Amino acid sequence: MNSNNPFFKNKTFTNTSAAAEVHEAKIIDRDETMTVSGTINKSFLMLILLIASAAVTWSMTNPIVFAIGGAIVGFILVLIATFKPQYSGFLAPGYAIFEGLFIGGISAIFEVMYPGIVIQAVSCTFVTFMVCFGLYKYEIVKVTEKFKSVVLAATLAIATYYLFSWLLSMFTSFQPIHYGNSMMSIGISAFVIVIAALNLFLDFDQIEKGVQNKMPKYMEWYGAMGLMITLVWLYIEFLRLLSKLNRK
Repeated sequence: MNSNNPFFKNKTFTNTSAAAEVHEAKIIDRDETMTVSGTINKSFLMLILLIASAAVTWSMTNPIVFAIGGAIVGFILVLIATFKPQYSGFLAPGYAIFEGLFIGGISAIFEVMYPGIVIQAVSCTFVTFMVCFGLYKYEIVKVTEKFKSVVLAATLAIATYYLFSWLLSMFTSFQPIHYGNSMMSIGISAFVIVIAALNLFLDFDQIEKGVQNKMPKYMEWYGAMGLMITLVWLYIEFLRLLSKLNRK
């Protein structure tokens, strides 16, 4: 049982044969294996690329086309990297750029409707990340098998609910509960944010396992890309919650 993030699957991060294929010698060169510092550096680089591309659609008068296009291309890159992690060195930066187009467009739309909401969402995402990282680093929260199974089950339940709600709203007059600004809708958004934040613990744990298993160097890009997916999800959920609170 692992993170619902498609990048953090057991077969990928615990398969030591992948490392063995690259290193047949008994002494493994640290420069050729995955490290925590390397993953962090690549995560920061992806964040810079995402912010830079987000600034492009942010400044547009009608960013919706680029936002939708960026979301579609970003999703395709995620699928490719899931099955071909060895190409993550190219796919991860590409994902950051195209996902940035999506984030910038969506953020611009929300900012017009609710001035100041973007900086609030960014602040909430950053604080949540730092708190979760601190709790994990100092082992205040330990990622046990039970913890993983509960978070995974909740994440899958959310994904299933979102999918069916979207399909029903597309083809029927059904109005999902989380679309409005009722107390129930706000409660659902708050719950989703909690689950998204808990996924960060699973992501940290899987990256650490990848380092312990001496996975190939390209897995740093793979891990950074997976972490970025969770952060984007968290940011979008904060935008949705804050917009509901503003309407309230």
